[in-house]
Amino acid sequence: MNVATPVETLVTDHLDLWTTALKRKSAAGRGSSSKVELYGIKKLRELILELAVRGLLVPQDPNDEPASELLKKIDAEKARLVKEGKIRKDKPLPPIAAGEAPFAIPAGWALARLADVINVLNGRAYKKHEMLSEGTPILRVGNLFTSNEWYFSDLELEPEKYIDDGDLIYAWSASFGPFIWQGGKVIYHYHIWKMEFFSKADVDKFYFRHYLQVISASIKASGNGIAMIHMTKVRMEKLVLPIPPLEEQRRIVAKVDELMALCDQLEQETDASLGAHQTLVETLLSALTSAADHAQFASAWQRIAGHFDTLFTTEESIAQLKQTILQLAVMGKLVPQDPNEEPASELLKKIEAEKAKLVKEGKAKKERLLPPVGDADAPYRLPQGWAWIRLGQCGVCSTGKTPSTNEPKYYDGDIPFIGPGQISIDGELSAPEKFVSEAGLEESTEAKPNDIFMVCIGGSIGKAAIADKRLAFNQQINAIRPIQISSKYLYVAVSSKHFTDGVIAYATGSATPIINRSKWEELPVPICSIQEQIRIVAKVDELMALCDQLKSRLADAQITRLHLADALVERAIC
Repeated sequence: MNVATPVETLVTDHLDLWTTALKRKSAAGRGSSSKVELYGIKKLRELILELAVRGLLVPQDPNDEPASELLKKIDAEKARLVKEGKIRKDKPLPPIAAGEAPFAIPAGWALARLADVINVLNGRAYKKHEMLSEGTPILRVGNLFTSNEWYFSDLELEPEKYIDDGDLIYAWSASFGPFIWQGGKVIYHYHIWKMEFFSKADVDKFYFRHYLQVISASIKASGNGIAMIHMTKVRMEKLVLPIPPLEEQRRIVAKVDELMALCDQLEQETDASLGAHQTLVETLLSALTSAADHAQFASAWQRIAGHFDTLFTTEESIAQLKQTILQLAVMGKLVPQDPNEEPASELLKKIEAEKAKLVKEGKAKKERLLPPVGDADAPYRLPQGWAWIRLGQCGVCSTGKTPSTNEPKYYDGDIPFIGPGQISIDGELSAPEKFVSEAGLEESTEAKPNDIFMVCIGGSIGKAAIADKRLAFNQQINAIRPIQISSKYLYVAVSSKHFTDGVIAYATGSATPIINRSKWEELPVPICSIQEQIRIVAKVDELMALCDQLKSRLADAQITRLHLADALVERAIC
C-alpha cells in the first residue's frame, strides 16, 4: 500500500519546506541562529521516532501477518531453545494489564513484555587487575558516549559475555540508550545489557532500537540511585513493547532511515548556511571600513541597508556590526567633520599643558617622552583635523596591584576590588567578589569615575570598561585617566578592532599573552576635536541601542521558536 497517512504527509511536507528554506539561505549566504535551528532538527528527529513507534509514520497494511502470529512464532522458538538447554526457563511474566499499554496500538499490532521477545543478558564486572593494556577490548558505558580510553582482558569467557557487529545492546547506568554495535568483537561491562532476540528471523532489530531510544528518557527517570541512576534487569524485562507486524517493522525502519537522512542533510546545510552568512556579513562590513571615499562608503552602506533584516539575524553578526560601528567611529566615518572646530593638534597641546601642571603639583609622575606616531605606525588615514597620538599621551596610565591577602585589615571594606572577571566582553562591570578598605586601597591602585580599564593578560586580554565609581583593581589590568579627552570616546577608541588587534600583536607569551604597560602606552590612538568626540559618542550610543534591540528581538524569536519546537513534538504524540 502506498497511501500516506495524514501525519506522514505533515512530517514529510515539513521536512521539504525546511530543506527548501535552508537551501535558499545557504545559496544566498543567509542564516539564523545555529543553536535554534539545530535544536529544531533535534526535536524533529525525536518527533520522527515518536511517530514511527506509534504506528503514525507509515500506513498499516491489512494483508500483513498480524503481530499476534509473530509472537506465537517467537514463543515457539523460545520454547525450543529452552528444551535444547541453550537458554534458561524463566519465571512466567505477569499478564499485561489494561493500563500498561503505552498508547492505543494500531490494528494488527500486539503488546508483549520485553522478555517475551528479548533475552536480556548481563555483562561482567571487572577487577582492577583484570583490566589490561592488551587483549580483547572491554566495552564500558563511557566508550559508547564520551570516552576513548579502552581497557582490555585476556579472560576466556562464555559466548554470551561477548558482543559483535550487529548486536543490539543497551547502556543502563548513568547514561542510557540503545546501540547497534559495530566495533568488532568485545567483552561488555555489566552496565551494558546484550539484547539477544529469541527469534532473529521474526523481528527487525532496528525497530526495537528505535523504540528503546524513544523510551530511554522514561527508563532513566524510573531508575534507582542518586549518585548514579541505574535500571534493574527485572524491571527492564517487564517493560511493555508495542509490536508491529514484521513487514510494518521493516517499512517503519526504511521510512525512519529516509527521514533521518533528510535531517542529516538539514544539519549540514544549516552549518554551511551559517558559515556563508557570517562570511557575507564580514565582507560587507569590511567594505565600510575600507572605503576610500564617501562615494564608496555610501555604496557599501546601501548594499547593507537593503538587506539589514536578513544580514543581522545571529548573535555573531550583531557583534560584528557593533565592532564595525566602533571602528567607523574612530575612523571619522560615523559623523561629519566641522572645519570650524579646533583641530586635534591644538587639543594635544592642551593635554600636554594639563599633564605638566599635574606633575608640577605633585599629582602625577613625570612620564617618559613617547615618540610621535609616524606614517609607518598609523593603521589608516584620518580625516582633516584629526591626529594620531600614543595612548600614554591621552592621560595618566597605571597598573593595578593586589594588597597582601595575609593582612586582614586590607580587606572587607566598602571599596570594590576589580579583576578581569568583573569586566564583560561588552564593557560592563559586574559585582566584585572582594572589597578593600582604605588601608587596602593604599596598597592597591585607585581608579576614579571615568577612568578606563583594560585587561592586559590572559585569554580575556583587551576587554575594556569605564569605571563608574571609586574602585581598586589588580595587576592584570592597566588603566588610564583621560585628560582633556572624553572618557567615552577614548573607550570607543581602545575598544575598536585596530586597537585591540594592536594589543594582541604586541603581547608576549603564547600560552598566556601579556602586554606590559610600556607597550600598551605606545599603541596609537586617533583623536579629534572634543566637539566631534561628543557627537561620535552620541551616535555610537544611538547605534548600539539599535543593536541591542536587534539582539533582544533575536533572543525573543529564539525563545518562541524553541517553545514551538517543543509544542510540535508534544502535540504530535498526544
